[in-house]
Amino acid sequence: MAKIRRFQAVHPPKDLAPRVAALPYDVYNTQEARALIEKEPASFLQVDLPLATMEAQTDPKDYDLLGKKALENYQAMKEAGYFLKDRQAKIYLYELTMEGQSQLGLVASASVDDYLDDTIKKHEFTRKDKETDRIHHVDSLDANTGPIFLTYRNTPLIKEIMEEKRAQDPLVAFVSEDGVGHRIWAIEDEGKLDQLEEAFGKLEALYIADGHHRSASAVQVALKRRKDHPDYTGEEEFNFFLAILFPMEEVRVMDYNRVVADLNGLDEASFLEALKENFLLEEAPTSPYQPEGKGTFGLYLGENWYKLTLKDGLAPDDPVASLDVSLLQDLVLDPILGIKDPRTDERIDFIGGIRGLKELERRVHEDMTLAFALYPTSLEELMTVADAGRVMPPKSTWFEPKPRSGLFIHELS
Repeated sequence: MAKIRRFQAVHPPKDLAPRVAALPYDVYNTQEARALIEKEPASFLQVDLPLATMEAQTDPKDYDLLGKKALENYQAMKEAGYFLKDRQAKIYLYELTMEGQSQLGLVASASVDDYLDDTIKKHEFTRKDKETDRIHHVDSLDANTGPIFLTYRNTPLIKEIMEEKRAQDPLVAFVSEDGVGHRIWAIEDEGKLDQLEEAFGKLEALYIADGHHRSASAVQVALKRRKDHPDYTGEEEFNFFLAILFPMEEVRVMDYNRVVADLNGLDEASFLEALKENFLLEEAPTSPYQPEGKGTFGLYLGENWYKLTLKDGLAPDDPVASLDVSLLQDLVLDPILGIKDPRTDERIDFIGGIRGLKELERRVHEDMTLAFALYPTSLEELMTVADAGRVMPPKSTWFEPKPRSGLFIHELS
């Protein structure tokens, strides 16, 4: 059964929260982060992506040096009054609103043991280099700074407590530059906190929606601390990591689209003909074309949008192979375009749905040859894959809006 618990959060004073809050570090490259920090010196990116505050020639794989710089920047922000630490352990309520749609979640600490015994379920592989970077980051800071985005199947009691708190005035409320609204409440009542922890204790599973590298890294740091403290009880803070838990009905999953550099030696006519083996091919009803349902794909090629519809009977009875991202890989990208491993092949790139279909057209006009628009993977599909102990293909899901870093920090000591 799942275990979450209250914690003593480190957070910015409410008047500084809009300045400190930053999108996750992996949304930006170093140059973009450097520009944002120059524009807003209070940005939490200086802690989450310390390379952006260092000399241009700094080795991005000198993880010890990066960890030391992250700690230096964090301590400087604390000394400058950008952060306070709660005296009382609490659970927070965090609401994100984008384009009129709200997503309400709980900020708490999640259990390392739940991750290890698969009560917290995963659906992605992690990359060793990205994991190593975050291990050094967490260990150096002695804190989790990037919240893990978890989702769960809601219960009436959890929903009731959340809605009751949302009806009150928030502690923090602001709109970030991208137009996303942020509101925060603190749950301090001991009875309500007990009820929440007990209610989650009755859930069979939690699911990682976003943050596989951050969670894996947090767990590795915890295992290191356990080795250093063989008399640990399991209740120390390093046995838990920072999480934001959103009920599945409020989570918005967007499409994750593909652009490809060339036709693998084919001309347009031959490529389109090859697609007809497994798909019905027709001119798209709209331009650009957003697929209307599972098994349909948009193709942008030669200034034209096409609609691809998987032929009847071709969808495998398998939770992974039946995903649209898998069908595209197995029926088009690999056999026709020669892209065997989308993780490493430089001929393919991935475009999050938040950037829109016009971005696909722009990339085709600029540096690619064709683009595929996909129907979003559903959260139910994600959970089915995770429940089966399987993993999804890379770049299967794009979640919006993204929780901000810097609003909640979980210190391990």
